[in-house]
Amino acid sequence: MALYDRPSINSAPRDSEEEEGPESGETQPLLSTEEGSAQCCSARFNLAFLMFLGFCMVYALRVNLSVVMVAMVNGTVTQPIGNSSQAEVCPKHSSPEGNSTNKGPPGVPQYDWSSEMQGVILSSFFYGYILTQVVGGYVSDRFGGKLFLGLGVLCTAVLTLLTPLAASLGVPYLIALRAAEGVGEGVSFPAMNAMWARWAPPLERSRLVTFSAAGVSFGTFVALPLTGFMCQSLGWPSVFYIFGAAGCVWSVFWFTLVSDEPRSHPRISKSELNYITDSIGSQGSAQGWSVPALSMLGSLPLWSIVVAHFSANWSYYTLLTTLPTYMDQVLRFNIKENGFLSALPYLCCFPVGLLSGVLADFLQERRLLSTTAVRKIFTVSGMVFPAVFLVATAFIGCDYRWAVAFLTVSSALSGILSAGFSMNHLDIAPRYAGILLGITNSFGTIPGIAAPTVVGYLTAQHSLSGWRLVFFISAGINVFGALFYCVCGTGQLQSWAREEQRPVEGHKDRWAGDC
Repeated sequence: MALYDRPSINSAPRDSEEEEGPESGETQPLLSTEEGSAQCCSARFNLAFLMFLGFCMVYALRVNLSVVMVAMVNGTVTQPIGNSSQAEVCPKHSSPEGNSTNKGPPGVPQYDWSSEMQGVILSSFFYGYILTQVVGGYVSDRFGGKLFLGLGVLCTAVLTLLTPLAASLGVPYLIALRAAEGVGEGVSFPAMNAMWARWAPPLERSRLVTFSAAGVSFGTFVALPLTGFMCQSLGWPSVFYIFGAAGCVWSVFWFTLVSDEPRSHPRISKSELNYITDSIGSQGSAQGWSVPALSMLGSLPLWSIVVAHFSANWSYYTLLTTLPTYMDQVLRFNIKENGFLSALPYLCCFPVGLLSGVLADFLQERRLLSTTAVRKIFTVSGMVFPAVFLVATAFIGCDYRWAVAFLTVSSALSGILSAGFSMNHLDIAPRYAGILLGITNSFGTIPGIAAPTVVGYLTAQHSLSGWRLVFFISAGINVFGALFYCVCGTGQLQSWAREEQRPVEGHKDRWAGDC
C-alpha cells in the first residue's frame, strides 16, 4: 500500500535509509492524500466539523462576558482621571448611533465595578482554565478525548446559565463561577489534540486541525455581535441563557455521533479506516500510564512551543478580553457597533487560518519544505506581522477607522499560527499530543490571567497613553516568542515519543532547529 518505500511519518527511520527528504532527519509520510479515501463526508471530516462547532461554542461561552461587561457596568460612575490624561480621552465620533445607550432595555441590573475589578472578573475564567490543562491532556491521551471534550463544553454551558444569578449575588460568586467554567473548558484543546493523534493522517493534519480550531475565530466572530445585539434588545442576562442552552444542544450531538478512534467508529468505511491506521502507524495508539516526564522537561523543542504559545496568547487574550472595553472607553462605540467591530478581526482570522492549513499541507505534500521549515515560517509570520500592526495602532490616536483596520489586520495575520507552533505537538510527539498541549497551554493560560488585569491597571484612567503601553507590551512579547521558536523549534519526531524507547542508530533528536 505504501506510495514510497518508507516508514510511516510517525515511525523511527530504518538504519539503512539513505534518502531523508527536504531536511535531514525528517521522514516522509507513508501515503499521499490521493491514496486515501476522500475527505468530503468521511468520518474524519465529520469529526472535524463537529469539533469546529464545538470550538464555536467553547469561545462563544468564553468571550461573551467581554461585551456583556460594557452593559453590566454602570457607565455613569466617575472614573479617576489624572491631570495628564484628561486631554487624551477621545471625543465621541459622529456615528448615526454614536450616542445611543449601551445598557439595553429598562430594568436590567447594572453594577458599579471599577476598571481594575472588571479586569479581575475577566481574568477569573483562566484561574480555573489553567488547572485542567495537563490533567486533561494526560487522561485524554490515555482514554481518548471524546468524553472529556464533551463534558467540558457541557459543564461550561450549564454554568453559563447560572451567570446572571452569580452576578446578582456579588463579585466573589461571579469570579468563582467563571473560574469553574475555566475548569470545564481547560480540557478542550488537549482533548482535541489527543483525538487528532488517532484520527488525522499526516498529510491532512494541518487541514483537519486548522479547520477544527477555526471554530475559535468563527465562534468569536458570531458571538460578539450577537452579544451586542442581545444586550441592547433583550438585556444582558439573555446572552448567558441563549449561549448556555446552545452549548447543551451541541453536547447531545457530540456524544451521539463521535468516536474516540477510527476502529471504534460504527459508520466509518473500511477504506478510510485502513488509510488512517496505515498512515498514522503505531504512534496513533494510546499512551501508557507512564510518560517520559524527564525527557519532556529537557526537550528544547517542547520549550520552544511553550515560549511561542505564551507569547502569542499574550496579545491574543489582551484583545479577546479587553478589545470591547477599548472600543467603548477610547473609540466610543455603542454596544451594537462595539460587538460587531470587536468581532471583525476574528471574521478575517477565520479564512486566514483555514488557508494556512491548506498551504502548509501543500508545501509538505509536494516536498517543497520540511515540517520544521513550515512550522517556523508560519510561526514567525503569524507573530511578527501582527506585532507590527499593534505598534501602528498605538500611534494612530483617536482615528477610529485606522484603529479598527490595524487591529483587524493584526488579528487576521495571527491566524497563520494555526499551521505553526499550534500543531507542532503532533509533529514532535503524536503519542503524547494531548498532554503536550496541556503543558504548553498551561503556560499559554498565564497571559489570560495576567493580561486583562494588567490592562485594567494600565487603563484605569481611560487614557490613550495607557492603551499605547498595552499595545507596545503585546507587540514586544510577540516578537520575542517568534525569535525563540525560530532558533529552537523543530518538526522532528523526538526519540522519547516513539513507541519503543530504544535509541535508533544514526538518528538524534534536533535540540535546536535550523533558523
